[in-house]
Amino acid sequence: MSYDIKKTLKTILPIALGVFLIWYLYISTTAEQRLEIVGHIKNADPIWFCLSILIGVLSHISRAIRWNYLLEPLGYTPRVSNNVFIIFTSYLANLGVPRSGEFLRATELATYENIPFEKGFGTIVTERIIDVIMLLMVIMAALLFQTELILGFINESGLGIFGGLVVLLTGVLGLLIAIRLIKKSTSGFALKLKHFLTNMLEGILSIFKMQHKWAFIFHTLFIWAAYLAMFWVIKFTVLETADLSAGALLVAFVAGAIAMTTTNGGFIAYPLLVGKALEFFGIPLDAAQGFGWIMWIAQTLMIVVFGAISFLLLPLLNRNR
Repeated sequence: MSYDIKKTLKTILPIALGVFLIWYLYISTTAEQRLEIVGHIKNADPIWFCLSILIGVLSHISRAIRWNYLLEPLGYTPRVSNNVFIIFTSYLANLGVPRSGEFLRATELATYENIPFEKGFGTIVTERIIDVIMLLMVIMAALLFQTELILGFINESGLGIFGGLVVLLTGVLGLLIAIRLIKKSTSGFALKLKHFLTNMLEGILSIFKMQHKWAFIFHTLFIWAAYLAMFWVIKFTVLETADLSAGALLVAFVAGAIAMTTTNGGFIAYPLLVGKALEFFGIPLDAAQGFGWIMWIAQTLMIVVFGAISFLLLPLLNRNR
């Protein structure tokens, strides 16, 4: 399959899936239920809604601080404020073009902090590996609470998570093999590629050289605890979900994570899958879908607002760089 065809499919398939999910959501609900879903969104308690956004912002600040622990062994200590702005702009970019944010992060880090692209990108790859491991740990925790339900979600929609992990690990292994092969070549192109890959590998392996291992672990746990807390507080915005158990919310959280891996920004898929998960616990369809939409709106609004602010402030506060 040619590169152009793959690129076209990557663009069309998420859009096609989104259109299908809109159609499915429409035919699976009555006009009255759709009005009730909108009613739940309109009547959501703004205090809990804003608290969820605040927790999300704190998780991103924590991620910005943690990023420096990976960069320090490489000899770089960028300003945390720049890290925060770069992270928010990268998530904003991901809403438009999936996975583009990782490249933008490394590019902006090189632009404003003079850190080589390949080294910065290597630390971002390490972050993604840690995120996948943490997500798998959350899935395992959910399995302890609701084995049958979570296995059903994984069988139906979770292939992307495990497939993604396999691809990621295979990619890292392939990178190591490629570096070994390139080392033996003496061509000009090979020498440039060798330099790029060596620096990138140095960024990936920085996790083994960091001095603040316990601080890194603390921030990793805090980031994921914040993700779960964002989900937890939203349950108080809908009357029918206020008494949901931790097990039910974990299953819904995993369903939302699956949705994020299959569509661009989780549009339609996120509230749909989260709602379906909550229905298994006896939550009425309209309330379950309302919860999913409120959670998705909170996350997306946070990224759009703070991403746009960061996009404007980053060059302004770094005019001399």
